[in-house]
Amino acid sequence: MSLLPRTAEEFSSAEYWEKFFKKRGEKAFEWYGDYNKLCGVLHKYIKVQDKVLVVGCGNSELSEQLYDVGYKHLTNIDISETVVTHMNQRNVERRPGLTFQQMDATKTPFEDASYQAALDKGTLDAMASEEEGALARNMLAEVGRVLSVGGRYVCVTLAQESVIKLAVEHFVQLGWAVRLHCLQEGSGDEEDSFALPVFVLVGTKFRQPMPVPILEMCLGEDGTPTRLTQVSDLLAAVREHQAYSVLRKKLRSGTDASSNQSLTLCHTKTGLPRYTVTVQDSPPGAKVPRSNQFAVFIVPQGSETAWLYSSSEGQRQLAASANFRRLLIVTMHRNQDYTDMQAVQAELSPMVMDLAPPGMPANQQVPFLSVGGDLGWREEVSRGVSELSGEYCVENVKGEDGELYRRLVFLSNAALVQSESRLVSSNTSSIQKKKSKKKTKSAAAPTSSTSLSVDSGFLCCAHHEVMVAGLAMLGVGMPKNKDKPVSVLLIGLGGGGLPQFLRDFVPEVMIEVVELDPVVLDVAKEWFGFRPDDQLCVTLGDGLEHICTLEKKGGRLFDAIMFDVDNKDSTVGMSCPPAAFVETSMLQKVRSLLSPRGIFILNLVCRDSVLRKSVLERVNSLFPTVLFRKIEGEVNEVLLCSCEKREKSSGTDIFPSLSEAAKVLQSALSSKRTGTNHKPHIDIVELLKDMKVE
Repeated sequence: MSLLPRTAEEFSSAEYWEKFFKKRGEKAFEWYGDYNKLCGVLHKYIKVQDKVLVVGCGNSELSEQLYDVGYKHLTNIDISETVVTHMNQRNVERRPGLTFQQMDATKTPFEDASYQAALDKGTLDAMASEEEGALARNMLAEVGRVLSVGGRYVCVTLAQESVIKLAVEHFVQLGWAVRLHCLQEGSGDEEDSFALPVFVLVGTKFRQPMPVPILEMCLGEDGTPTRLTQVSDLLAAVREHQAYSVLRKKLRSGTDASSNQSLTLCHTKTGLPRYTVTVQDSPPGAKVPRSNQFAVFIVPQGSETAWLYSSSEGQRQLAASANFRRLLIVTMHRNQDYTDMQAVQAELSPMVMDLAPPGMPANQQVPFLSVGGDLGWREEVSRGVSELSGEYCVENVKGEDGELYRRLVFLSNAALVQSESRLVSSNTSSIQKKKSKKKTKSAAAPTSSTSLSVDSGFLCCAHHEVMVAGLAMLGVGMPKNKDKPVSVLLIGLGGGGLPQFLRDFVPEVMIEVVELDPVVLDVAKEWFGFRPDDQLCVTLGDGLEHICTLEKKGGRLFDAIMFDVDNKDSTVGMSCPPAAFVETSMLQKVRSLLSPRGIFILNLVCRDSVLRKSVLERVNSLFPTVLFRKIEGEVNEVLLCSCEKREKSSGTDIFPSLSEAAKVLQSALSSKRTGTNHKPHIDIVELLKDMKVE
């Protein structure tokens, strides 16, 4: 490594290369790989009969090996007199037709359109750092001049962003087609190898400039081209492959239990994401059996959003239970077909050893772990785009409990289920065992989505159950409140499961839901059985603005105001609700809109302990009594904030007896006639048993 440039600027220095090749002597310098590694892609784009200009040939054996396999029309140029003299002497007898000339690649004497191909191995990278890329642009312009129509510039490069951006933008402006091949990732073990992947950039000259840029990425030398629309997309694809190489090198050199590294594996031919792999190492000092070095855990389709598989805390718990030195947790992507567990294992096996812990023997068997032995089942039933929330999909999945569920997922945060409902079938025989289009051999799937309906009595989200149970604080169902209406304002619709449950099972309830995104309302109606009526109305608009308007108008009070709205900004430590919803001024407005017995119910998801403490201080300053319950296995916690002062020390001692009120509410839910065959699946007493006073 002592002979490699110390700084990027040295790459483009003629003096540097003179010193380099004099010190290097007879030893060929195979920058970015030798002929054996590159021949597949070179033969793909350079024909044997082509006249080829080799730019910056150095003392590489590549031209010699190309000559030996039939390429007899090679013109090699280099800025170093030393290397040109040496290469001519080396080949004068064995390869009399192979010539080397000292020449500046930015100023050549060759005629226009005199070559069918230009080959560059590392020269662009060497020149791009000089004069803010001016030298490289001049070289590319000269290459373009000497190439004939249909000619190709084939450049072997590490594709540093500034370099590849310069080249691609240059060719796009000329109207050329641009294709990038991502070849092997270097192991980093040899003296002159690189940890980054090697790319081959192919620019094709057209007679008439292309009006729309042709930008393509290929994985490997024979990968199917993936068409991209913008230069930025191509650069992003390059960064992904480079990041994988860096991660791989890091993983092979050490372990780190505190690091939760993830990478996406794409289909070689289509370029589409196929697997996400998360690497979880055991902590230092963990008592791991010597045989338990490395394992791969396959997450069943439909289960990837579960806390155990999607959160860093859950993944650490899963790895601790598996008790391996390193565990790879693999999830499968939506809109991809997977045959069975054996096929998935076979597909993953070639890359598994790339991510093995350091020191593990290359021939050691790596076990694949799973739940139940099958891949699970998932069926996408709808996909669309919201202007506010981006692309979404509605899917049916089979849960680990064997039941069928319908989910709404926004793909900008695919690990989070926006809404979920349990499905029931009117035909019990519609669950069949035979294989369908998008399921595994062992998975059960419904015959069609039309035979399924949403069970409005089942709340899939545990925090929704606690929010419903919180209505016991209003004394719903108590004799003194008989026939007394319960007015609820809910901010956030989702699939409509929570408001529909309230409408169907809570006596004398009137609900207004405020939803910002009209697409969410459409999805709720079409796929989650949501049906507004006289008891349940929806207002489309901003929840904050709606609360401000109600407070300004006055004259309208609610018995319960519920916040169940997520934060689109993932950079904030609080993912539910958005920070503006829990500012003091907004909480004051909420307080003023509550009836004397009213309660404010907040679904809070906050990983930032300082931010959480601040939110709780604001809530406590406005509400005399605040109860809370954390949701087991999740970050969610539900706050029940009462306008009335309670003097007791625990949740079960409050008003007049919370446990008694819970029993009454449970009875009221079960006895209400709903007009449906669904029954409420909820245990109010159990949900309120462990409430704590904040």
